[in-house]
Amino acid sequence: MPSDVDPALLGRLATTAREIRTDILRMTATAGSGHPGGSLSVTDIVTALVFHELRIDPDHPDDPARDRLVLSKGHAAPALYSALALRGYLPREELATLRQVGSRLQGHVDRKKLPGIEASTGCLGQGVGMAVGMALDARLAKRSSRVYAILGDGECQAGPTWEALMAAGHYKLDNYVAIVDRNGYETDGSTEELMGIEPLADKLRAFRFETLEVNGHDFPSLLSALDHARATKGRPTAIVAKTVKGKGVSFMENTHAWHGKAPSPAERDRALAELAAS
Repeated sequence: MPSDVDPALLGRLATTAREIRTDILRMTATAGSGHPGGSLSVTDIVTALVFHELRIDPDHPDDPARDRLVLSKGHAAPALYSALALRGYLPREELATLRQVGSRLQGHVDRKKLPGIEASTGCLGQGVGMAVGMALDARLAKRSSRVYAILGDGECQAGPTWEALMAAGHYKLDNYVAIVDRNGYETDGSTEELMGIEPLADKLRAFRFETLEVNGHDFPSLLSALDHARATKGRPTAIVAKTVKGKGVSFMENTHAWHGKAPSPAERDRALAELAAS
């Protein structure tokens, strides 16, 4: 653990992450649909960004100087919705409307419906490119804004992902950070069985990224990597965050079965009991 990490901060982040995981389970169970597995795996990454790293203000969500977070893996919307609710962007009780007709909380994030959402995503490989455009715009406008894109590892099988990353490296966008939620699974199984992406870190380095590999559930490691990214000049940063699909719920972990399957009420209650005891 880095010596300068505040234990109180780590405690707050851990508590917040547990609340977000609780919300994810309740939201998807109530909706009867959604993507709990990838939402649970990305929770700690989202928590570190929304509650520590990002310069954002729910009272001024359109401040041009704000940092941007693009959830390129837009199907992990429940994690971001919960984080935004806890950060003050929407009432927490609205989380119960996930995926309902007329709700602002669609199955994939929609920037036209909710403050704090920077890009409508879900068509994998698209959000990462939009984030590159935002980072280039900030540079041209001489703003200090930083842009963070969260990618799924299955998304790294998509061609547009690599076109966007190539552009970020070419333009030396040191205000751009790509974070890969490397949980190892996608809709139909293991990424390496379906369309292998390894050696992922080496590929990112070849695309001129400062590349770090971290435990995506360890807050000291995540915060240290984000600090490193902020200090890096002359090139973008990629963080390959090794995570567990379905993190925090024993029967959801390390399987693709819960990629797009909502828990039943009984499964929700069992999962919530596990989180409460953790």
